[in-house]
Amino acid sequence: MAALRSSMRGSILQRQKLLGVGKVAVRPATAANLAVEQSGTLPAIERYTGVLYGALDAKSLPAPARRRLDARVLISSGLWGAVAPSDPIPDYKLKMGASLPRLGKLSTWWRSQLDPTLDNLARGRVVWDLRPGEHAASWRIGDTPISIIDVKFLEERPNRGLVTVSHWNKLLKGALTRHLVTIGNPTIDCLSEFTFEGFGWEPDSTTKSGGHVSTNVVRRL
Repeated sequence: MAALRSSMRGSILQRQKLLGVGKVAVRPATAANLAVEQSGTLPAIERYTGVLYGALDAKSLPAPARRRLDARVLISSGLWGAVAPSDPIPDYKLKMGASLPRLGKLSTWWRSQLDPTLDNLARGRVVWDLRPGEHAASWRIGDTPISIIDVKFLEERPNRGLVTVSHWNKLLKGALTRHLVTIGNPTIDCLSEFTFEGFGWEPDSTTKSGGHVSTNVVRRL
């Protein structure tokens, strides 16, 4: 938090680049970051917004699914490392891919904290890893005996074949998270029941290397 506050002394252009916001948003983002230690809090699942959280729609989850969300899901955070949906956090603006004075790139800085902590927490569990690249870099899953399921979203394009989804990616991850917490103990086979805007699981795309399983949810032409 001290490094974040210190970075807010830079010029508007420096702050825009650091926070990844436009001219209109930089002022309220700066104000929030300067007041981060004193401002009121909300549960993380309410604090974070955007299409992923809209598709997840935590407020409308049935009670058992909401309990699973709170108990089993972790949200990667540039300021906090990782938070549970019910953790109370203040308003702030900081991406995991940002670099702060003295700390450097946050995804690298967090590793020493998150690697041992999350390895221990994940031990003996199946982990659905839906993090984007910069967040994935903050926890390099080690040799802990756990199973990792990594889901990629692809769509078919004319003359290009299958390409990674960009525009729909966060929306799909929110919808998939909702699907997973609605199921009691989801296995990879539960993806056969997941369909969203023409996307569906292709089990033949599944590959396995040790405890790491990678599979694709695809929209075909």
